Amino acid sequence: MDMQYDLIVFIGRLQPMHNAHLNIVKTALTQASRVLVLAGSSNKPRTIKNPFTFEERAIMLHRCLDAAERERVVIKPLRDFLYNEAQWLKVVQQAVADESLPKDARIGLIGHSKDASSYYLRMFPQWELIEVENLSGLNATELRDMMFCDTNRDGHWMRLETKVPTPVAAFLQSFALSPEYASLVQEYVFTRDYKAAWANAPYPPTFMTVDAVLTCSGHVLLVKRRAQPGKGLWALPGGFVGQTETTEQAMIRELREETRVKILSSVLRGSIKACRLFDHPDRSLRGRTLTHAFHIDFPSGQLPEVKGGDDAEKAKWFPIAELENLEPAMYEDHAEIISYFLGIA
Repeated sequence: MDMQYDLIVFIGRLQPMHNAHLNIVKTALTQASRVLVLAGSSNKPRTIKNPFTFEERAIMLHRCLDAAERERVVIKPLRDFLYNEAQWLKVVQQAVADESLPKDARIGLIGHSKDASSYYLRMFPQWELIEVENLSGLNATELRDMMFCDTNRDGHWMRLETKVPTPVAAFLQSFALSPEYASLVQEYVFTRDYKAAWANAPYPPTFMTVDAVLTCSGHVLLVKRRAQPGKGLWALPGGFVGQTETTEQAMIRELREETRVKILSSVLRGSIKACRLFDHPDRSLRGRTLTHAFHIDFPSGQLPEVKGGDDAEKAKWFPIAELENLEPAMYEDHAEIISYFLGIA
């Protein structure tokens, strides 16, 4: 078979994999000797936006291919970098470089420009862009709504099964029996009701929160969330800004309420090393939510005693070296906020 390309790259989250995704992979297989699928958001915990692990998405893809096709398709994890686009580009480029192609290899990038979120397709001028039509207007967001909606569940699942490959439908039906699925349904209901409460506001609301990055002797203080959203995930101590307080005051209040850390407010305030507003539009499932984060640093000394309180089930000091492995269990963009202040990858 005469192939036009040595490699075609497909970047997608596959949450879940649907018929349009499979159509893209199958189209790429007709034009390239090898296909590289980069599954995005691989560093994220389970949420209603990212319900499946990288390994589960790889299983879905492989089950949709025959043995010969699986030999020619490679799927790799691709992490998000909300605040460092250059790093994301580097990771994508490195994933392709790792395929050990000849210098004169012809590489294509395949995808569908569905909306503004598809701008990344124009970020790789060194590769030829292969545009494909969206099969039947499929949208993974709508499919996830069908999965987690708590009303008329059977009807939603019947519609869902017509929009995903048969092996994926079987995988999803099995997943729906798991405790992970039950927890995601709770998160979906919370998020839906939360947004509905603000539906009649004269303007789409923007929420302001604060987070504390408290470091001491090579450790970071985190709390385990007690309730939805993100129940059970590790997070920075923080919360919403009160109507009569500054963001700095709110940060110190939330830090002390959620961790019971035995450090005077004046000492915490005097040890603020840096602060920054984190405002990526997609950083929170609750809607447009900005957070003003503060880095408080105590370079040396014993770790202060802490205990979970208020909205936190538990408070715990983590060595910086453990953060990379902990990231898939961390809330929203909190791992990236820590990385920003600590200057770590």
